[in-house]
Amino acid sequence: MSARYVAIIMDGNARWARQRGLPVLEGHREGAQALKRTVRHAVQLGIEELTAYAFSTENWTRPDSEVQGLMELFGDLIESETPELDEEGVRMRFIGRRDRISADLRRRMEWAEETTGQNAKMTLFVAFDYGGRAEILDAAARFEGGGEEEFSRLLYAPEMNDPDLLIRTSGEHRLSNFLLWQCAYSELVFSDALWPDFDRAALEAALDEFSVRQRRFGAR
Repeated sequence: MSARYVAIIMDGNARWARQRGLPVLEGHREGAQALKRTVRHAVQLGIEELTAYAFSTENWTRPDSEVQGLMELFGDLIESETPELDEEGVRMRFIGRRDRISADLRRRMEWAEETTGQNAKMTLFVAFDYGGRAEILDAAARFEGGGEEEFSRLLYAPEMNDPDLLIRTSGEHRLSNFLLWQCAYSELVFSDALWPDFDRAALEAALDEFSVRQRRFGAR
């Protein structure tokens, strides 16, 4: 059994930086490089969808300097990485709220989605200003009745498949408000690696652990 749909909580950037006596933003920059590597490895390993938790609805409470630095870093990464992702056949899709980010960042996100919109090798969902509870509340506000299928169509990315596998790095064992609806039956794998140190071997180890799990979805 192989995982086609994978989600990752990219945790440990700040601890990685502190261990090296570096500013927190240096950890985030290294984390961005780890995501770039992971996307490439995911494509090579045949993963069809990769969902990365980049910035949560709760992250706004961090120091203003860190939040501002993250916004600038995120915008620069979209600008620099979108052409390469497009060449590799990766479709980009951002999920989350967009009302609290700058107009410039919204334009960059829309540009990346439009530029890569026809690609089919893999979809990279980037969860930015995302919270699982916020997503469910936003969907519930527009829900006019029906069942799970009708409700799912109102989520941020109705086309997203439920993750087969959710990976969290840095040794923490919690969901942190990520994909609460979609991960109802996902297999969870926790890695002790801090996110900037997450490499192909760590990804393959998580995929190998998933491959021996037995998924019953509530049945026997």
